[in-house]
Formats: sequence, C-alpha cells, structure tokens
Amino acid sequence: MTGQNSARHRVTQFISPEKRNAGPKGWRWEGLTHKDVTLPAQLRKEGYHTIFAGKAHFAPVGFEGEDPTNLGFDLNIAGCSFGQPGSYFGEDGYGNLNPKRKKRAVPGLEKYHKTDTFLSEAITLEAKAAIDQSLKKQKPFFLYMSHYAVHSPFNSDPRFADNYKDSNKPKNAKAYATLIEGIDKSLGDLMDHVASKGVAENTLILFVGDNGSDAPLGPVHGYSSSVPLRGKKGTCYEGGMRVPFIAGWAKSGKKNAFPVAKGIIHHEQIGTVMDLYSTILQTTGAKNPTDHVVDGVSLIKQFSGKENSDRPDHFMCHFPHSHRSSNFTAFRKGDWKLIYRYKGKTKHELYDLQNDPYEKTNLAKSESEKLKDMTKAMIARLEKEDALYPVDGENELKPRIP
Repeated sequence: MTGQNSARHRVTQFISPEKRNAGPKGWRWEGLTHKDVTLPAQLRKEGYHTIFAGKAHFAPVGFEGEDPTNLGFDLNIAGCSFGQPGSYFGEDGYGNLNPKRKKRAVPGLEKYHKTDTFLSEAITLEAKAAIDQSLKKQKPFFLYMSHYAVHSPFNSDPRFADNYKDSNKPKNAKAYATLIEGIDKSLGDLMDHVASKGVAENTLILFVGDNGSDAPLGPVHGYSSSVPLRGKKGTCYEGGMRVPFIAGWAKSGKKNAFPVAKGIIHHEQIGTVMDLYSTILQTTGAKNPTDHVVDGVSLIKQFSGKENSDRPDHFMCHFPHSHRSSNFTAFRKGDWKLIYRYKGKTKHELYDLQNDPYEKTNLAKSESEKLKDMTKAMIARLEKEDALYPVDGENELKPRIP
C-alpha cells in the first residue's frame, strides 16, 4: 500500500481489531489513515478506478482506515477492520445471520445472504461487476483482490470438497485445501472476464501471498504448513516471510506494456512486497510524491528475466510487539539471515540460507564475526528507517552488538 517497510511506517501485518497488542510507545495501532501516501490514492490521481475487494484489515474497529475508501479506493467490496470472516457461507450471511459469529460478520454482500454462494465466489462476482463499471466509465482499473480465504475459520468450500474426500489429512486441512482451490478458480474467472472484455493484453496480474502459510497442520515454529521452509505466518522464519509470487499479463500480445518472461523462476535476486508500489507506479505512469520515502524498487526489469543491478540485497522484518514470534527483527543480507530477539535468553540466530535454506543450523556461536557484521548492518538499517523498539516497562530495548 505504501512502498515502505513496517519499521518506517510503524504498522505491521497484524493489527488486533479491538485492542493494542503491547508495543512501543508511538506505534501506530490506529493503522493507515487518509494522511498516508497510498498506492490507490496515487493511481486515482492518474484517472484509475480503484477497487478493493475482500479482506482489508488496514485499521482497527472504529478507526478511519477500516474503510478502504478512506485510503484511496473508489469502491470497497466487503472490506473492514478484521481478517477473519464470521463465516464463508452465504446461508448464514457470512456471519451476519449467525449470532455466534456476528462479531466478525462480513459487511455488504447482502444480496448473497441465504444463498449457497460461497464467500470467495461472492467477492469474485462483485469484483467482475466492478471491472465492468470501470470499462463502462472508460477508465483504467486497479483491482486489489484480497480474499478472506484462506483465513480461519476453515469452512470447507462445497464446490471442491469431493476433491479431497479420500485424503487422510484432518478435516480442517481438507477444508483449507478447498479454500485454496477457490482462490485459484477466482483468479481464473477474473482472467477469463478481462479476456472476454478485450482488455487482457493490457491487464497486468500480480499474484502474491500476504503472509507465510498458516494451514492447520503442525507447530507454529516448526516444519509444518510451509514445508520445507520453517515456521508459519507471523514468525521470524522463512516459512513466515517467503511467499509465492507470480507476475504475468492476462494475455500475451502486442499491447503488453513490457515483457514478462514466460516459465522463468527468478531466484538470483530477492523481491519484496514493498516493491509492488514502485512496480505499479512505473507500469501506470503514476508518480510518487517527492517527499514520500520508498523502501521498495520496481520489479519490471526482473519480470523480463534479467537482474536489476540497482536492487538492494537486504530485507528486514521488524516486529517490536507481541504476535507469534514476538519482539524480533529478522534481517537478511545476501544469503545470510540474522534473527535478533529483544526478549528471552537466546538473542541471536544466524543462518546461511544458501547452504541451509530451511534454517536447521544456528551459526551464531560458530560464525562470531559474521554475527557481529550482520548485527551492525541490521542496526544501521533500523536507524535509517527510524525504527521504534520493543519495551520492557519503561525501558526501550535496543539491539546490542555481540
């Protein structure tokens, strides 16, 4: 949304809808506001019809950013302050008709209440209708399609349940698989839709996970739903941070604004979710305000299958509050990764991801010089982004060089 690291803008991927989950003074628990520079707001200035669909979770209940139309979107389809839907079933109004789940009832979508329309399908149908509105207005569109799936509760999508009936996995895991298949169908339906409207060649699709996996399988910090990577969503390990990312035109052709290499897995350089801001601005010709600092870079050169010599080789995830791993900074530079824990006995974990991509061997003790160098680099990056640090009572817990 901003092109900035959470250390800089001070909103992580977890905002509790009703409470603050213990962080440093000054941490932005109010989430994003209209004062923030956001991608949809910049695109709207360029004449784009900006559409939000699905799970928003940009701000807590009662705060400005809980409504995506306050953040630059022209249209909000079912977005609100939380990530967990009351229900995926139209029969109970996605939680609105179920007193036990009404606290997390999905807003809007009333016309699908008391029908057998699964939530993922309802959002897809509304997104297609919104695209039609854009085309009717003869405006280019930006669709931020953010499904509630695959978030809990793990309601099985009946359209795909038979595909997993013979699996020996637990009930919740089979339901999770149906949710994934529903997302897959949604993307295919949207691709077919833009093709039927004759705009596929100039529709760029960026398919990306917002977190590491959180399937109902195995331990949070072990080898489970993100196997072979370690850890789940919200953790300091690669399984909590590395996500699938696919880029491509809805249809290859002469109208494509730039080439996207087919069948290429780009693994020579990293990419980050922060890069989407710069990538989409460059694609559309929209401008970043001169006083808005951006931590990401455009991915367009990498899309072509080439390396970008200007791209930084570092990535930082700063979590100065509680939630799963809690109170950590994970810093990657090149093939090395440091996990610094602000609380607890074990302060450092150091991994050589080139030779140990699954984070099985902590080298903090045996590679003392590399540990020192990585800690210095992490501290420098935290200071550059004006990061806030975890607290213990009134004491700020800044990282120390070993």
